[in-house]
Amino acid sequence: MSPAPAPAPRSLRPALLCTTALLLASCGIPESGVVETGEPATGIRPAQVSYFVSEGTLVPVRRRGFAPVDIETAVATVFQGPDARERRSGMTTQLPPLTGAPSVRAVGDGEVTVELPQGIGTLTETAVAQLICTVAYARFDSAPTTVTVTVPGAWQTEGSSDSCPS
Repeated sequence: MSPAPAPAPRSLRPALLCTTALLLASCGIPESGVVETGEPATGIRPAQVSYFVSEGTLVPVRRRGFAPVDIETAVATVFQGPDARERRSGMTTQLPPLTGAPSVRAVGDGEVTVELPQGIGTLTETAVAQLICTVAYARFDSAPTTVTVTVPGAWQTEGSSDSCPS
């Protein structure tokens, strides 16, 4: 076993502590004030919110993730229903399983159209609200969003993010 290093002489300790504190305190980046650079960011949210049903009421459920979620992914996820942990906490869904891939389009400022595949049938009012609110949240814009849900040749309905619970 080698001998322990000798402690620094007492006269050097204050100088070493002062030098270390100065090095840690100055990172070389100058201070600056608030920089105004245009509009706030919009786009894709880093976490996903899907709307499910608990005791007959529409409830937003936040899922944390590592990647941003776009509107198409949010639609696919809400149709998959609550995960095991969410089901254990009482979450359910009124959305049926998908019979094909839905088509999602932003058609204007604050407007999104979701076209569901043929054969999905008629959705309950709560199921439509689940879909509309999930789409509106995924849009990541504080302005109201109008969502049109349609099954070509069968039915069409429209809703707004204004009616979604927060």
